[in-house]
Amino acid sequence: MRYLKYAIKALKPENFYYISSISLKDYLKKYHPAHSNDVHIKAAMDWISTAQSQNNDSGVSALYSLFEGWAPSYVETTGYIISTFFNYFELTNNYFYRKQAIMMADFELRNQLKSGAFPGGSNIAPIVFNTGQVIFGLCRTYKETNNDQYKIAAIKAADWLLSIMDEDGCWRKHTYLNNTHTYNTRTVWSLLQAHEITRNNAYKKAAEKNINWALKQQLKNGWFENNAFHKEQEPLLHTIAYSIRGILEAAIYLRKKAYLESTLKAATPIMEAQRDDGSLPGSFDNNWKSSIKWSCLTGNSQMSIIWQKLFMSTKDQKFLDAAKKINAYMKTTQNLASSNPGIKGGIAGSFPIYGWYAPFSYPNWAAKFFIDSLMLEDNLKLERKLS
Repeated sequence: MRYLKYAIKALKPENFYYISSISLKDYLKKYHPAHSNDVHIKAAMDWISTAQSQNNDSGVSALYSLFEGWAPSYVETTGYIISTFFNYFELTNNYFYRKQAIMMADFELRNQLKSGAFPGGSNIAPIVFNTGQVIFGLCRTYKETNNDQYKIAAIKAADWLLSIMDEDGCWRKHTYLNNTHTYNTRTVWSLLQAHEITRNNAYKKAAEKNINWALKQQLKNGWFENNAFHKEQEPLLHTIAYSIRGILEAAIYLRKKAYLESTLKAATPIMEAQRDDGSLPGSFDNNWKSSIKWSCLTGNSQMSIIWQKLFMSTKDQKFLDAAKKINAYMKTTQNLASSNPGIKGGIAGSFPIYGWYAPFSYPNWAAKFFIDSLMLEDNLKLERKLS
């Protein structure tokens, strides 16, 4: 509860009710009612749409803070939210979501640096990871619109990533806090997306170099070194999931058995750490142990996606069961009844909300991965009915 003291000291009077009541309910583990997946997906989509309307620039606000309200639009996560909006358009045939996705892509074009890179947060310095996440949105928008401006922007961004990659496949320049990050495997997944629309084999070769470097960071028990935001930090489930997902998607795209085996080594011990309520600890040490009681909600949904994709690859039912269990838990953390549009339909950074990952806030990326995980579950359910 140490963050609660900070909250009470720093809060604005009008937010006292939300901070105190949500903190107390979370502390007492008072969960929200769970409904069908489509109800929760629609609520989260509405929340992101509200976040997109806050700054009049077509980007998506980074988060809603119980201290300060809506944050500025975030270039990085707006980039990968684009695909979620196109996916929801395909599901609903509601052109509003397609229009909003294209507006997000245009926001990205306006924020691209001359080098081809994209900036991190409010800092205009180019960042490797952020650039990769925007490439996802540019490639998807090109595929949906056949408009070359998005393809050209994606190529410029991908070429910049290649230009600063070290010979061994690692990025050591223009990284968050100037640290080496294994989770940039998710960045090379974006290079594979660029390869898909260009057939430029340089992107595929660079992706393989980075994944091969990342595999050298993996211990025998599946845990990854150099995988936290800070060198002294125990890796968050969030960044662990980023690393696994990048390697898994490379395994699928490149048909590399060794990559799939790497993801199984990491994803299986995490599954074994799943709690009775379906949640996972917020971080793990190099023995896959955690002293953390709070849960990183973004990481929960990310792991659900990974487990579902592993089920698709291996047909091992335990992965699907774990994913469905975590999705059921995640639905009970979403408030569908709040009168505050910054809360209603959003997903908090942590549960309880005062956990130290994005405390007292609702990040847009938490809602994005929540939507993706539930939509994937519904797609798998439909496929199994049709098979």
